[in-house]
Amino acid sequence: MKRLQTNMFKVFAMLTIAVVTLAGCAKEEEVFPVPTISTSGTLAGIPGATITVKATINAPAGIKSITVLKNGAAFDSKIMAGEKTAEYSKDYVIEGTAGSTVNFTVQVTDNQNQVSSLVSIPVTVSVVPPKTIVDVEGVIEGNVTWTANKIYRLKGYVRVGEEATFGTITKVGQLTIEPGTVIIGDKATKGTLVVHRGSKLIANGTAAAPIVFTSAEGVGNRAPGDWGGVVLCGKAPNNLTGTVELEGGYKGYHGGTDAADNSGSLKYVRIEYAGIPLNPNQEINSLTMGSVGSGTTIEYIMASFGLDDSFEWFGGTVNAKYLVAYKGTDDDFDVDNGYSGNVQFGLGYRDGNLADASGSNGFEVDNNSNGDAATPFTSATFANMSIIGAKGTASSYLDFNFQNGAQLRRNNKLKVYNTFITGYPTGLYIDSQKGSAKTNAANGDLVVKNVIIAGTSGWGTSGFTALNTNVYGFGVAVADEEQIAKTGSAGTVATKPIEIGTGVKASDWFKAIAGNKVLTSTANTGIAATLWSARPTLTLTAGTSESLIGTALPTLPGMTATDYIGAFKDSDWTAGWAEFSPNSVLYIK
Repeated sequence: MKRLQTNMFKVFAMLTIAVVTLAGCAKEEEVFPVPTISTSGTLAGIPGATITVKATINAPAGIKSITVLKNGAAFDSKIMAGEKTAEYSKDYVIEGTAGSTVNFTVQVTDNQNQVSSLVSIPVTVSVVPPKTIVDVEGVIEGNVTWTANKIYRLKGYVRVGEEATFGTITKVGQLTIEPGTVIIGDKATKGTLVVHRGSKLIANGTAAAPIVFTSAEGVGNRAPGDWGGVVLCGKAPNNLTGTVELEGGYKGYHGGTDAADNSGSLKYVRIEYAGIPLNPNQEINSLTMGSVGSGTTIEYIMASFGLDDSFEWFGGTVNAKYLVAYKGTDDDFDVDNGYSGNVQFGLGYRDGNLADASGSNGFEVDNNSNGDAATPFTSATFANMSIIGAKGTASSYLDFNFQNGAQLRRNNKLKVYNTFITGYPTGLYIDSQKGSAKTNAANGDLVVKNVIIAGTSGWGTSGFTALNTNVYGFGVAVADEEQIAKTGSAGTVATKPIEIGTGVKASDWFKAIAGNKVLTSTANTGIAATLWSARPTLTLTAGTSESLIGTALPTLPGMTATDYIGAFKDSDWTAGWAEFSPNSVLYIK
């Protein structure tokens, strides 16, 4: 009996140990369900819209991590602290073309390293609804705002304010244009925007959302002169007398005595394919400024493919920065009638096929059409300009109507500093056929300092050197000769030397000024090999003694201090807002 009790005790003890052991095993091997994910299904939105990618997560074993992919590539990941439930959310700005799908996938790992199934969250890229086109005609009076969700079509002369006759301002207005707004000019009616004296244009775009004035024609069909342009009329001084009206007879009256007059503010604005002829030889410029005062802001403006001048000042005192004259037909920067403001950082960039019969120049500068001594003199200061003609290499085509990087003529007193000129038949032409620009140069009133003129080696001698055809030779230096006449099919040219002062040739005068250089090649200037390309590389690299990057240059009153020649150094201020292929942009959907 005693032995039986002992055996029963042993069996009981063993059973107890087994039960305890089994209980321990059950606790260690407890299995939790695999994590699950639920979503709201397919999302949608137009390109540029912000949506939120969301998922609800349930993981009884606790969430270890969340991984999110976009089209199979990493998008987001999170390390979690063991929560059993969580709401995941992440904002996403929709990319892609209309009708496409962006696919997000979410996967969760729990604390037992169990991995959930991949759960998909498709995002459909919606078709952008076409913007309403609003036709605008007549006079804008009072405060009017144009918004970016519409396209505005200029029909005929659209006037901000009205000046019925010179000195009779009958209506005043202020037009405000939102960033990102597109304005098109009607070709049939020669659509043009004219801002009259006493009225204002507030067109402040941003680098991400510039304001665009352009042709109403479709992609691939736009051409210089498809519409009028933008005209600002102010009350600042000029050197004209009597009734002062911009050419073309469209009541663009300008002038007065208020040097600080304010015509508004233009920032991050593109003006494309403007310059429609109003009358024979009378086109509107891309941006015309008639006696605009210094209270006006003009910054980050790009004038592209204009049929006439890209920028023209008729008197006035307005200052400007960051201007791009891109592949215009006539002159890049045309200065007349006593303009006396400051302009810094400007690019003139040409296409060898686009030139005007009147002669195409980077700068064309007059005191007035007669070259007389009317005051105030045209005496503006331009600094850090890059005047890039189309002849980048000896084999580059250049229409024979191209003339000068800078033609300073008709008694002007312009001041040009820290400027780079290349790619023109002649770099600088001091033209005294009307008035005496060369006397102003000799007296120090016409200033050209810290200017580098560089050409392509092997083009021939400088100046208007005649060949056996009607095409002039291509030079790299200041013009040594003044054209008097061109006769005969062979292009014979009669010339006489230009003298800056007694017995001093223009080229010698130029080279004697500290900081000025004439280089036979652009090879060592630091410009990029892709300067002459579809999207030009505008920044510089430092190099030899011929580099455009050098020591600090003298600081000019009202100007930003620089240590380089031209409009750019290591930062491209056209990035983001400028467009170098506007004929491919779909503005109207």
